[in-house]
Amino acid sequence: MNIEDFLHHTPQLAPDVYVHPTATVIGNVVMGEQSSVWPRAVIRGDVNHIRIGARSNIQDGSILHVSHRSTRRPEGAPLIIGDDVSIGHGVILHGCTLHNACLIGMGALVMDHAILQPNVLLGAGSLVPEGQVLESGWLYLGRPAKRVRPLTPEELAYFTYLSQGYVELARQYVPANDKT
Repeated sequence: MNIEDFLHHTPQLAPDVYVHPTATVIGNVVMGEQSSVWPRAVIRGDVNHIRIGARSNIQDGSILHVSHRSTRRPEGAPLIIGDDVSIGHGVILHGCTLHNACLIGMGALVMDHAILQPNVLLGAGSLVPEGQVLESGWLYLGRPAKRVRPLTPEELAYFTYLSQGYVELARQYVPANDKT
């Protein structure tokens, strides 16, 4: 795995975080227990911080980045991801906030200061513009993302099922003598 310091920041990963050898994690990044980062994903906390909760998974080829602090935006745009969040293949997240139990479809793009409340399903290829807030319990689709319909109880249950499935899959990738 490629874990890199940047300036005075070293990524802080819980002991049971899985990072695939081809993934990259740089700088001011904190990852919670049982989270995972899959092939070719890049998590770059160089000009602001990234926080990823427990049991969240960052799937293949996703890019996570932040915006720097400025006079216009003194806090910049950090990236915050809650617990039990699944980030699909090829997603770009930039300086946004994803609350617990969200599912981000493949190829989606979420821009600075956008907020996804808990229990949001963002469909594949969707775009969430800067500052947009997606309300809890809904499916959003499109470019820009629009609220389509309420989520079913089965869909809501799937979020936890999926995040737990990635916890189990990550355990299978860790060699037997390295398991904690």
